Amino acid sequence: MDVALVIIGGLVLGSFLNVCIWRIPRGESIVTPPSHCGACGARLRPLDLVPVLSYLCLGGRCRYCQARIALRYPLVELLAAGLLAGLYIHTGLSWLFGFYGVLFLLLIAVSLIDLDHQIIPDSLVIAGAIAGLTMNIAGAGIGIVEGLLGALTGGGILLLIALGALYLSKKEGMGGGDVKLMAMAGLFFGWKMTLVSLFLSVCIAAVVGIALLVSGKKKRQDAIPLGPFLSLGIVLTVFWGEGLLAWYLTHFL
Repeated sequence: MDVALVIIGGLVLGSFLNVCIWRIPRGESIVTPPSHCGACGARLRPLDLVPVLSYLCLGGRCRYCQARIALRYPLVELLAAGLLAGLYIHTGLSWLFGFYGVLFLLLIAVSLIDLDHQIIPDSLVIAGAIAGLTMNIAGAGIGIVEGLLGALTGGGILLLIALGALYLSKKEGMGGGDVKLMAMAGLFFGWKMTLVSLFLSVCIAAVVGIALLVSGKKKRQDAIPLGPFLSLGIVLTVFWGEGLLAWYLTHFL
């Protein structure tokens, strides 16, 4: 498979993710009705739906009512294409490409929905868990036992943190969706890489959180969605987790 085909497939899948990101948190079907303009309701034709190119050719506006189309739509398509292309270069055409490709696409949808609505839909987490379990059972992943250990590690650690925060502060410090997301990711990782991804996620979230507080863009009482940081930590772990763990074990243990 040529990387160009992966990029094209990623753009198409990214276009579908845009539908999911918009409709799932609103309780709408991702199948019907067909794609339409959110401003005027006009049904979009095939030429209106070509990933990235349609946006550029139309100048970022609806063909029918000239309403502005959010820049995020082509960016999501490019993100999906870029991640899948990078994964293909990293793993080659293998079971791992399909294994982690499914995870990456789910994480894009999860992150954008969490940013918009501060929720992580159970439907996406369940779909990911089913995919991870199925591939592990089929021998295409890390194995069912290692996957379950990863799920217990990821979900268990965040659950303990959430309960501890609730006990100490008397208010919810972490959503249940974050716990479920890391349990799902653990099915793809196993316990060691799940720990690496949690460490990376916490470090990134801490740096960004401090920067937002210092800049005045967020206050201490403001909630910051954790899903995007967990997702970024997971993606980084797929690419560099093994190397980071080996480096740590070599230099500190």
